[in-house]
Amino acid sequence: MASVASAHEHSRCVVDDRDREVCLHNAARRIATLSPGATELTYAAGAGDQVVAVVSYSDYPPEAKQVASVGSHTRIDLEKLVGLAPDLVIGWVTGNPAEQLETLEALGMPVFYIEPRDVEGVASTIERLARLAGTETAGQAVADNFRNTMAAIEERYRDREPVTTFYQVWDEPLMSVNDQHLIGQVVEICGGENVFGEQARLVPRIDDEAVLAANPEAIVAGGMGEENRHWLTHWEQYPNLTAVAEDNLFFVPPSLIQRPTPRLMEGTQILCEKLDIARQKRGRS
Repeated sequence: MASVASAHEHSRCVVDDRDREVCLHNAARRIATLSPGATELTYAAGAGDQVVAVVSYSDYPPEAKQVASVGSHTRIDLEKLVGLAPDLVIGWVTGNPAEQLETLEALGMPVFYIEPRDVEGVASTIERLARLAGTETAGQAVADNFRNTMAAIEERYRDREPVTTFYQVWDEPLMSVNDQHLIGQVVEICGGENVFGEQARLVPRIDDEAVLAANPEAIVAGGMGEENRHWLTHWEQYPNLTAVAEDNLFFVPPSLIQRPTPRLMEGTQILCEKLDIARQKRGRS
């Protein structure tokens, strides 16, 4: 028993976002990241050099584009992945096919499931990834900077006049986020009031009529690409909508706000500045 306890004590153990303890005897040297967010977080944790497999759209940091792709987050090429012999797989709780990850576990591959749902979750994920990869010093520095920066942004904006806000996360079907969603929390940090914040679903489906009834002061969208603003032009057909009448139709690059990674600091700052623009326009018309 003593030898077992000693082995556990000297292994690298963390609890993942499915509340499972994941233990490695040695720091991971060959890591497979099965979502773009997981890729970005692993690099942020200082373990980019250990990443041997990614999935499509793993485009940040730029060097991740040079890593072997093993399909998409919704359909993994298991044969290719197994051939790359990872000693750690980073899975996405609700985004990867459960049966495929179970197959990897059956083959003896440790799977660490992530799904950060708030600011602390992002920081904690970086710390836990760094623990598994043996890059604790680098990961801790990034996690601490993320926590401190997000807290500073919240301190700056939280007491400003509320701006009723509709964040559009998808166009067909039209979808938003509630207050429990990480994006909803970012809206709150910026002093925004999410008009669909009380919806039961994390990502509720809505329609134009619901947006017209809510009549938000600002509409924010990410679109499907970094320079794609066409989702916002859709609302211009409703000139009586306050956000349209005040020209408060704002674009935030989706990778900066829709991925739970350190770049959320940049996305949050952009969103806060957009909502400040809406505040500054009050009383001018």
